[in-house]
Amino acid sequence: MRWLDWRGAITFHDVSPPDAICPLDRQSLLARFHASENGVLLSGAAAFAAMWRAIPLLKPLGWAAQHPAVLAFLERAYIRFLDMRPRIQQVLLRR
Repeated sequence: MRWLDWRGAITFHDVSPPDAICPLDRQSLLARFHASENGVLLSGAAAFAAMWRAIPLLKPLGWAAQHPAVLAFLERAYIRFLDMRPRIQQVLLRR
């Protein structure tokens, strides 16, 4: 996503180092994707939608995700991805 953000609208923070400053519990932050938009901390699909709204190429997708039904669908897909993520990581690490 960083390379799509050619305007520099997004500030990325790595909270994985033990000395990183975290606004919430570190494990909670590492378990799901988080973003702040207009001072509101978002998580999961809502956080991705906020990030998409900041990137001109993805802005239409971010706007569509503001619809409750679309956001609910994206959140369910994100939860499924989180369940599969450990297996995906194992496969990718083997290669």
